[in-house]
Amino acid sequence: MPPTASLDEVLELVPECAGPRTVTELPGGLTNANHKVVADACAYVVRRWSDDTGLLAIDRDNEHWNSVRAAETGVGAPVIAYLPDLNAMVFEFIEGRTMSPADLRGGDHMARVADACRRLHAGRPFRDDFDMFETQPRYLRIVRERGFRLPERYLEYAAHVAAVRDALAVRAEPPVPCNNDLLAENFILVADGFRLIDYEYSGNNDACFELGNVWSESDLSLAQLEQLVAAYYGRPLRHKVARARLWGLMSKYGWTLWGSIQDGVSDIDFDFWAWSLDKFERAVAEFDAPDFERLLDEARRSD
Repeated sequence: MPPTASLDEVLELVPECAGPRTVTELPGGLTNANHKVVADACAYVVRRWSDDTGLLAIDRDNEHWNSVRAAETGVGAPVIAYLPDLNAMVFEFIEGRTMSPADLRGGDHMARVADACRRLHAGRPFRDDFDMFETQPRYLRIVRERGFRLPERYLEYAAHVAAVRDALAVRAEPPVPCNNDLLAENFILVADGFRLIDYEYSGNNDACFELGNVWSESDLSLAQLEQLVAAYYGRPLRHKVARARLWGLMSKYGWTLWGSIQDGVSDIDFDFWAWSLDKFERAVAEFDAPDFERLLDEARRSD
């Protein structure tokens, strides 16, 4: 169900955006409509969402709380207004270059990525926790209860998921505040490094999930993941690379269901089913790979 108030009605309630202004629709956003608003020589982003995003386990109060804390670190955009009754949040606009997967794959960016993640992870704890081992089965229940499409063989990998969970539990990491959804477009390159936007799925989590998710979302090479892990921890660590790879695998497997749910409910002009199948096929390739057992073993052991 879309928001009932018009964008102009929302903007009139935000002092910074009221009065003379120009409004431009921003591209992207698979769960939100985003607009850039320029008023009194200052720029802002207005994010609006539909009520259907609750199926995706997005808690807007949690998103707001965590966005404020991310801004404290200097990594996130400052929050200007939160209007939950109108399905809207307003941020300062970050002037910079929005990255693409090709940008992250093609440039020498891993040190900058690691620095931005470390800064975010060093901030005050976020409100809630995020655990893909809890999110994935919750999504699966929704998919099955509502009869949404599910990729063939999806359920065949339950034992693999249990093996990954057991291996990661051997050397459990203390949770840190994570974005948890660092696709390339959520990196904004500015003069002194990267800023990180979009805290819909943010929560306290294993830092290696963040690194593995970056690797997965932009389809980085294994060499780039190794560079990212080494830059984040200050030295190459084989067991951290294995941990990040396994979390990246779990992110693909879990977000597959996100795409299935969106395919069933979203009215956005985007092929969520193709997106979902791509995630699943890449997960299957890793589940079925000959080095899957080795990764489990390396994640259990110290270097």
